[in-house]
Amino acid sequence: MMRRLGRQRFDILLLVAILALVGIGTVMIYSSSSIIAQERYQDGYYFIRRHLVMVLIGLMVMTAAAKIPVTFWRAMAYPGVIGTFILLSLLFVPGIGMKVGGALRWMKVGGFSFHVSEVAKGALILFFAHYLAKKRAHAKEITRFMLVPLCVTGITVTLIALQPDFGTAVIIVAVVLAMFFLAGSRLINIAGVMAAAIPIGVLMVIRESYRLKRWLAFCNPWEDPLNSGFQIIQSFIAFGSGGAFGTGLGKGMQKLFYLPEPHTDFILPVIAEEGGFVCVAIVISLYVLVVIRGFVIALRSEDFFGGLLVTGLTTVIALEAVINMAGVMGLMPTKGLVLPFVSYGGTSLVVSMGAVGVMLNISAANEKEPVINGNVVEA
Repeated sequence: MMRRLGRQRFDILLLVAILALVGIGTVMIYSSSSIIAQERYQDGYYFIRRHLVMVLIGLMVMTAAAKIPVTFWRAMAYPGVIGTFILLSLLFVPGIGMKVGGALRWMKVGGFSFHVSEVAKGALILFFAHYLAKKRAHAKEITRFMLVPLCVTGITVTLIALQPDFGTAVIIVAVVLAMFFLAGSRLINIAGVMAAAIPIGVLMVIRESYRLKRWLAFCNPWEDPLNSGFQIIQSFIAFGSGGAFGTGLGKGMQKLFYLPEPHTDFILPVIAEEGGFVCVAIVISLYVLVVIRGFVIALRSEDFFGGLLVTGLTTVIALEAVINMAGVMGLMPTKGLVLPFVSYGGTSLVVSMGAVGVMLNISAANEKEPVINGNVVEA
């Protein structure tokens, strides 16, 4: 009697790249945060201790996500987007939303707090993948294919922009456009959405003085070196000081109250100063590998929903990494986004590792080999 089993093979290159980024991030978070932690909390291990807990939780979430059937995630598409609307709305209820740095982005549950927008991104990608896969036969039509996702995007982006969190709003719009394109929408329809979105984005920048200051600082940081241009100038100094091989782990100077939040948004300049160009090149190469493997998994997926889901998750990781790195290098205005898997930020780390778990799950489904009586049958 023959039995057909399944032997799963996860994408090992993707897994290794993610674990390498998390490892680099853990080392650099301790290096960049210990002095600040001692100053703020009289405990040099404050940030690294909390980060290690989140790494452990992230690994457990990634492992669980890699084993949960993709059919479960598809069933969660509508509950997920409804839950997103509820959570984003609850942020504005006094006593529920937490204001940090002038923005209502955090919600506290028991003794834990989490960044709602990070959860929202994953839920929205799940919904978009399900809806676009379901309506793929109407991909060329605006009303039957694009209207519902655009309405969902509009509501979500409005709630996020009101926090305010302009960077996340931009990423969500970009991911939606990318998923429309890969799902087969007409380019003219996508261009029409972009033409409507760009003026709104420009208006949001102009109306908020701090966003306009970021843009002006990007154009000429030396015009106001002690105020709006201070952050990016200190970042330039960190990159320049590191040279090819860096000053050595723990020996960087810009993290000593020059760089703002060196363990979060500006962790890459610390890596550049202490590890040099070589370490920055390694980090960038690891992100490139993650993105390549993500799109390879998507292209190999026989399930259209799975391919779109991996595409969306990979696009978010790529966009967040590019925006953060470009911002700290002065190639675009800073957006206040963390560097995925590397920066300190519990919600971002756990959600991102959960996303990788889903990607590994789909990669395993792509590579599943039939087994007959214990012998692998090559496909």
